Amino acid sequence: MDGTLLDSEKVWEVALHDLAAHHGGTMSPAARTAMVGASMADSMDILHTDIGRPELDHGYSTDWLESRMVELFSGGVPWRPGAAELIAALRAQGVPLALVTATRRHLVEVCLDTLGRENFDFVVCGDDVPETKPDPAPYLRAAELLGVDPARCVAIEDSPTGVASAVGAGCAVLAVPCEVPLDGLGATVVDSLVNVDPAFLRTLL
Repeated sequence: MDGTLLDSEKVWEVALHDLAAHHGGTMSPAARTAMVGASMADSMDILHTDIGRPELDHGYSTDWLESRMVELFSGGVPWRPGAAELIAALRAQGVPLALVTATRRHLVEVCLDTLGRENFDFVVCGDDVPETKPDPAPYLRAAELLGVDPARCVAIEDSPTGVASAVGAGCAVLAVPCEVPLDGLGATVVDSLVNVDPAFLRTLL
């Protein structure tokens, strides 16, 4: 979702900088890069260490950050180039779709106002599975819900952790870099989804 369908990684960056400032620190560029695609728990570890406050409570920081994200998301989030058009083309052909995200469900619900709940047969969020990306569990769960072999699924990802999750689950993977490069991770890499269509996705299987 974040960085693949929605141009929301920049929104997360704003909120993370705000959280660091709330704790009296400044987030470094390296820490921000390390958090792209990471779980919330790992992101809080990275941020707290980065600002020299490893003793900070994860729960408090997570709640503060997610409250800020709800504020920012509520104004609407722009689509990534080509994403809405690809979803529409897939739905027109009756291709089943699952949204697989490391973001927790209450934030995903806000984003679904932009994405359209009707566009997805199932939604797997970071708090729906025992382990989130880069573990394969989220994509294995999505394939199970869709009733298909993961090897017959194409996962579209924008982060190294997401690619690792999908590759580990046995999916074909299309990588569309947003914030970090994705070469050499076992995925087909394209610059954007603008020229991607259902026929192209079938060639990846």
